[in-house]
Amino acid sequence: MAVTDVAIEKIKSMIVTGVLRPGDRLPPESELAGALGLSRNSLREAVRALSLIRVLDVRQGDGTYVTGLGPELLLTAVGFAVDLHPAHTAPQFLAVRRILEPAAAALAAARITGPELDALHALLEVPADTGSEAELIARDLEFHRRIARAAGNPVLCALLDALSGTAPRPKAAATGHGTAARALREHRAILAALRERDAEAARSWASVHLAPTAQEPGPASVAGSLPGAGVTGR
Repeated sequence: MAVTDVAIEKIKSMIVTGVLRPGDRLPPESELAGALGLSRNSLREAVRALSLIRVLDVRQGDGTYVTGLGPELLLTAVGFAVDLHPAHTAPQFLAVRRILEPAAAALAAARITGPELDALHALLEVPADTGSEAELIARDLEFHRRIARAAGNPVLCALLDALSGTAPRPKAAATGHGTAARALREHRAILAALRERDAEAARSWASVHLAPTAQEPGPASVAGSLPGAGVTGR
């Protein structure tokens, strides 16, 4: 194991065992290096690496602190990996989203509040053919991000946020051939299921929304058999 990796593991152990807690300031560099049996250079490299993945927060002129260690911080690296993934692995990331987003919708059905439902409805008030492709994608991402937050699981929310990133969504990423209008209809169906507190309908419609649009059977035939087919979201 490289010296820097050893240093990282030692700092990690201090956090895992509770010697260092979220928000704690690390001891001075010379003191910590001596306590861990590390060179100061190795310690600096470890601190730099841990700051990049949001475990540590280096504050110039103040010191180095353990972050809050919340999932929204620690899972940032997942989003970084998504942005860098080779094109041929895109279907693998999408496959994970097809598992997690319907689960989030089902959880949200039991937890979502009236104001959260109204906020989702407001996002759907904009006509499907209004705005640029980038704006359509942004609204689509915000719709699903709000549902993930309503699910009440910060880890699930952070994972979905990281997996969404700049990776294209299968439908709202395009505006031609009625694609945006179809995505809007599916959003409304998801919203209607959430209003009805119908977890299975919410899960099913979210699955339809993420279904492949090419080389596999399309969602149209599936949608017709789902609970609440044809609903408008109000």
